[in-house]
Amino acid sequence: MAKKNNINIEEEIAVHGDYGADQIQILEGLEAVRKRPSMYIGSISSRGLHHLVYEVIDNSIDEALAGYCDHIKVYIHKDNSITVIDNGRGIPVGMHKTGKPAIEVVMTILHAGGKFGDGGYKVSGGLHGVGVSCVNALSKKMDVEVKKEGKLYSIEFAKGKTVKPLFVKGDCNPKESGTSVTFWPDDSIFTETVYSYDTLKLRIRELAFLNKGIKIELIDDRTGADEIFHYDGGIISFVEYLNKAKEPLHEKPIYIEGEKENNIIEVAMQYTDGYTENIYTFVNNINTEEGGTHLVGLKQALTRTINAYARKAGLLKDNEENLSGDDVREGLTCVMSLKVLDPQFEGQTKTKLGNSEVKGIVDTMVSDALGEYFEENPAVAKKVVEKSILSSRARAAARKARDLTRRKSALEVSALPGKLADCSSKSAEDTEIYIVEGDSAGGSAKQGRDREYQAILPLRGKILNVEKARLDRMLSNNEIRSMITAFGCGIGNEFDISKARYGKVIIMTDADVDGAHIRTLLLTFFYRFMQPMIKAGHVFIAQPPLYLIRKGQKHTYAYSDDELQRKLDEVGRENSPYVQRYKGLGEMNPEQLWETTMDPTKRTVLQVQMEDAANADAIFSVLMGDKVEPRRQFIEENAGKVTNLDF
Repeated sequence: MAKKNNINIEEEIAVHGDYGADQIQILEGLEAVRKRPSMYIGSISSRGLHHLVYEVIDNSIDEALAGYCDHIKVYIHKDNSITVIDNGRGIPVGMHKTGKPAIEVVMTILHAGGKFGDGGYKVSGGLHGVGVSCVNALSKKMDVEVKKEGKLYSIEFAKGKTVKPLFVKGDCNPKESGTSVTFWPDDSIFTETVYSYDTLKLRIRELAFLNKGIKIELIDDRTGADEIFHYDGGIISFVEYLNKAKEPLHEKPIYIEGEKENNIIEVAMQYTDGYTENIYTFVNNINTEEGGTHLVGLKQALTRTINAYARKAGLLKDNEENLSGDDVREGLTCVMSLKVLDPQFEGQTKTKLGNSEVKGIVDTMVSDALGEYFEENPAVAKKVVEKSILSSRARAAARKARDLTRRKSALEVSALPGKLADCSSKSAEDTEIYIVEGDSAGGSAKQGRDREYQAILPLRGKILNVEKARLDRMLSNNEIRSMITAFGCGIGNEFDISKARYGKVIIMTDADVDGAHIRTLLLTFFYRFMQPMIKAGHVFIAQPPLYLIRKGQKHTYAYSDDELQRKLDEVGRENSPYVQRYKGLGEMNPEQLWETTMDPTKRTVLQVQMEDAANADAIFSVLMGDKVEPRRQFIEENAGKVTNLDF
């Protein structure tokens, strides 16, 4: 027997463990999904929880794409279980070659379904997902019913395993067919099991827009809420919805539809008098947030076609430069939806289309159709070109202003705004900058901060509402220019997040109406011109306390009215503590501001997130745009939710 330092090797292996063939585990069935759920649905938090519903709805949408389903119902039950019912053909119940009913195979085996190979679905909206079997694996219970050929079939599962095999539950109307899936998310896996009506509503409305004619109903048994989403206009209705708070240059959206090489392409676009572009692209109902070849093709077609028309119509002179892509897309709202037979997704979040052939197909189809539209609608074409030319002239003026905001080298400190109190660390990853309202709060923040990694930039008054301003006017605003210079990552086409001078940008405004307004103006600026910072999770909102509670030499803080009442009850109201309501950050001395709002070990900051770009765009347009009526309507609808109209 071999020895190693007088220790038996076999004994050593037994003690310390071995990595050999015996240690290789094979996870049977859906065990892999339960073992590593985040690999399949992205997360086990709220995002993953809602993803389960989307996977089940995707199956019903596939039936709609195939022409067999036009009505889907989604129920949120009081116990936060979900039911999705459709009137499609019903999942097949016949015996599969595995010796099990087809419905059991679909529900218990990964990647089993009619989306692979020939004879199932030509185009599937769920190819990007993981399948309903994953939903089954991550549910503590799932019940499936199928109406088919006069019979009502039922099968029951628990944690991905069949607990009640397929059986005939009863009879049904022979003319009816469809599938009903009810599932209870497994609370031993998910950190959050309460469904958000609004989150489901956003995705369901999006699916209804992308699949014209389909009716999707969302019912919440917890509150009684019940809404039907049904748009015969499809993505045309989507564009009109996005532009409802904007002023369009032409009444009806331009619509392009065609099919080539098994790729179905739909484009709806409408120009407004605004200054930002909003293009949303979808492939098989998946939001391709990172773009891809289809978006490249669309942009090329727009730039080339509008320039060609401008020259042909004499609106662009021979000695004038071509309009840039940014110029021709100013004020454009566009939705493009593709149905691709075999989509190849790339990118960090697998939301970027990589199919090379799609670029040319989209380019050709959009160029031909848009050129024809301009010939038939010269008045609309002229408005689009004239707006693009104005954009081009404003962009030239903006270049001069932008030169003043370019990031200089680390040695050229003088290039930074004079009012900026910079930190000593040059590591962007470890630093943060506070955007503070006014010199008074700025003074407290500068004295209270940790100079090693915290920078302070005070702003004077309210910044420009960028929703109503072109780039050139925006860049002439001193406060905005100071922010761009301080952040260091540029703006527009030159924006480069890798050049950011700080890892966190923290908005710190007073807890009153003016402070809320300034915060909204700042968020509008970030959303419209520095959106990648939001998407990368670099933008935060500070949460200063609302109250200081003193009793003798002791003091504590309350960050909400509820917390104030709770702390007063703890202290005992009869003891009469002195309660101070902070109206502004400037009322705090530097030590108070540090210990409540700036000390990373004690503070609370809210990370600004953007779950749904289209909805965010609509909200900013309503609240910050020129149209008064949508804003008045928004205020009327939400007036009942206001707890503090003013402080």
